Amino acid sequence: MQAISLRATRGEALTAELAVRGAEMALGPLQMLMAMPSLLFLAALTAMLLRPPDVQFYEIDRLAFALLVVGVVGRAVVWRQGLLVMERATWPMLGLTLLALASVAGQPFDNEAWSLLAAKFIVPFTLFHLAGLVFAEERQFRQFEIFALVVLAYLSFTAIAFLADAKSLIFPRFILDESLGHHADRARGPLLQAVANGVSLNLLGLLALHAYRRGSVRGVKLALLLTSVPIAILATMTRAVWLSFAGTVLALIFLSGNRALRRACVGLVLVAGLMLAVVLASPELGCTLADRLEERGPVDYRQAVYAGGWDMFLERPLTGWGFHQMPAELPRHVSGYSEKELYPHNTYLELLVEHGVLGLVLYLWLMRELWRLGRGAVPANEREGFLDTQFHRLWPLLLAVYWVNAAMVVMSYQFVNGLLFTMAGMLAAQRRRAEAARLC
Repeated sequence: MQAISLRATRGEALTAELAVRGAEMALGPLQMLMAMPSLLFLAALTAMLLRPPDVQFYEIDRLAFALLVVGVVGRAVVWRQGLLVMERATWPMLGLTLLALASVAGQPFDNEAWSLLAAKFIVPFTLFHLAGLVFAEERQFRQFEIFALVVLAYLSFTAIAFLADAKSLIFPRFILDESLGHHADRARGPLLQAVANGVSLNLLGLLALHAYRRGSVRGVKLALLLTSVPIAILATMTRAVWLSFAGTVLALIFLSGNRALRRACVGLVLVAGLMLAVVLASPELGCTLADRLEERGPVDYRQAVYAGGWDMFLERPLTGWGFHQMPAELPRHVSGYSEKELYPHNTYLELLVEHGVLGLVLYLWLMRELWRLGRGAVPANEREGFLDTQFHRLWPLLLAVYWVNAAMVVMSYQFVNGLLFTMAGMLAAQRRRAEAARLC
């Protein structure tokens, strides 16, 4: 009997040991995700930037996003952090998401519509709330800053290589595929759209100037990076991007209180002027630039779709036409174009047409709340960090770049939306930390 009891005890111990090892193997990947949330966050943003439009890997950005959510939520549960903090900006986010969800759910299944819903609302709004959980220490802010500089260097290099016709240096290769995306004759980057590429360059360029002012990155490499931005902006061959960048630099020159930042902006103006002179001296590039400045086609197209979009709004001003219904319906309200689908190239008009007055009001409310984040207090221990007082002063300019370009393109680009809402989430979390410090 004693031997039988001993064998039973050993069997139970072996079973328990196997169960523990199985649990360790099952939970090991989750522990890895939880151990490096900031790097996981930046990897998800990278996947959104470089997502190839190949069917086999089309959902790689969704996979990266899902892993990010699992890792951050798991870490928050273990550390007993609040998973969802209701910010003032949360309410218009919820309103817009519910409006779009209700519309898409009432339509026949369309993978493109669900992908756009994720890119416009679900993903950026989720990143807004996750950013506050992930980026809380200066080390993590430093990782984000380095990531922004690396992406800026990549986008600038790709744009300049396109301008110099060194297309063998452009990666990924799908950027050169004329059957994908828009503006194949311009420097459009992995986002496959020149305006979206220009917005990214502009936003990341502002972050590079912020790094220069702080002195967090110095040397020849940063100088070369900053001087490459005006050339990359010019390579987009898009007037809206040029005007947005020019307005940004001029605003910093005349409104910034930092002398080093003003000098850097003057340097950017000189580089842009020198590059313009080089382009005009080249017969081929000079002709291309002149053609872009004189081209009337895009202006006429916008006038036509804006008028057609306004007619659509007047037909359904309150309920709207439904999420992602405008491209298919717009051709019936526009004459002179034979395409089966027409795009409004205006975020505000699309919201007004597809979701009615309520949709636009919710969006404007959201943008106002994002602007208010820049007015939050800076905790004493963060005044020398990434989210310092100067970043708060830079925040309205970052938003202005986004707002101006939203009038030229529909902001359905995950990376652009994700980048902006990530920084907004950082500011929201910083405001909570400042309030907590004030109450202590």
